[in-house]
Amino acid sequence: MSVMSGTRGMSDFTIVLRSLQARLFSTIVTIVTVAIAVALLLTLLSLKNAGNKGFLRGSGNAHLLVSADASPMDSVLNAIFYKSAPQRPIEQAKFNEIATSFPWDSVVPMQQGDNYRGFPTLATEPEFFSRFQPVEGEPWVFSEGEPFAKNFEVVLGSTVVSETGLRLGAKLLFTHGAGEQGHVHREYEFTVVGILEPTGSAHDRAIFCSLESSWILHAHDRHERDAALAGAGHVHRPPLTEADLLDEDRLITGILLRLPTRAGSTVSSAMQPQFDRLRRDPTITVASPAHEIGKLLTIVSRVDVLFVAMAIAILVGSAVSILVALYNSMHQRRRQIAIFRVLGCSRLRVMALVLTESALIGVLGAALGLVVSVVGTALAAAYLKSQVGLVLGLSVDMRSGVMVLAATALLAAIAGILPAILAYRTPVGDHLRPAA
Repeated sequence: MSVMSGTRGMSDFTIVLRSLQARLFSTIVTIVTVAIAVALLLTLLSLKNAGNKGFLRGSGNAHLLVSADASPMDSVLNAIFYKSAPQRPIEQAKFNEIATSFPWDSVVPMQQGDNYRGFPTLATEPEFFSRFQPVEGEPWVFSEGEPFAKNFEVVLGSTVVSETGLRLGAKLLFTHGAGEQGHVHREYEFTVVGILEPTGSAHDRAIFCSLESSWILHAHDRHERDAALAGAGHVHRPPLTEADLLDEDRLITGILLRLPTRAGSTVSSAMQPQFDRLRRDPTITVASPAHEIGKLLTIVSRVDVLFVAMAIAILVGSAVSILVALYNSMHQRRRQIAIFRVLGCSRLRVMALVLTESALIGVLGAALGLVVSVVGTALAAAYLKSQVGLVLGLSVDMRSGVMVLAATALLAAIAGILPAILAYRTPVGDHLRPAA
């Protein structure tokens, strides 16, 4: 509290502000400490809620996913969230066997492995846009153009468009692999024929083309390898067509299966029997996207509890820092408090001033933390989008923000109780003597 003469008409809030200004460095450090704790807590809460919604929303309407990945979790992360390209393919004969083994409502084959400027490609059939829904109950919507109808046509997800600027009619080349190991398929140019509306799923960052297009690209690579092994060097070949494809070229990396359901229902009674039957085949991996995502969220929720507990502990620690800062300042401000008392401040008013000062530090720290958390959640969303393919509608829940703001102010006020008591007990006479 600043030393001021003739301050009877001065408001308590002005006194508190001048007190904070008098210890500006200590005040800023304490506010930043509180802000870091609040930002961490709000960011974790926002990520937890948005992550759950994002994963569940993006699983699509497929009941089962068949692949040759190492585990069901890998299968879902690769095929649904585009984490990485599957390394082991499924042969055409196995696909035909699975497709004809049951009267499925839909059977959608997929192949992954190529990319354009880091955006994954998904080779599939045109029925992908009519039979598979990226979000349960929400079919694909084209903002421009239409689905691909022939080879070397592509449809772009909304994120691809916003980050690359590609439009209808644009030409592009696919790249196989990444970094120094990647090579561009320069022999075959693709044309953009469709652009999708945002879905809020990982599919927004994908590029879609026909299976035959992808098979032809890799058949061309096979011809190049065969020519190199034969010692023929680089031989100029005319572009390949579907007629040039062999069975070994017709590979897929995943199959989306949907079982028949009753009208208005998304659940099928045949789900468990068919899941168990397919699992008996050791050459494939069978996953239920919804089940695998549920397992993932269970694992993540256990870690969330630990992180939230750590954030609360940091918040409590910031309250302790407020206590220490104010307590230490009391010893330096006893003369000021004595002057206030002489000017007419009661003990209770002096105590209230200290509590207000403590609470104000908490409020300012919480407000700054709220701003930092908004930036933090945006950065976290961008990271998850680029690394995992998870698209989150990430924002700070204002109800949680208000609750954390109120709790921080209360915690800060509690931290000010001990310094306030010390100010309350400050004897007037002992601290009005002239300073040495």
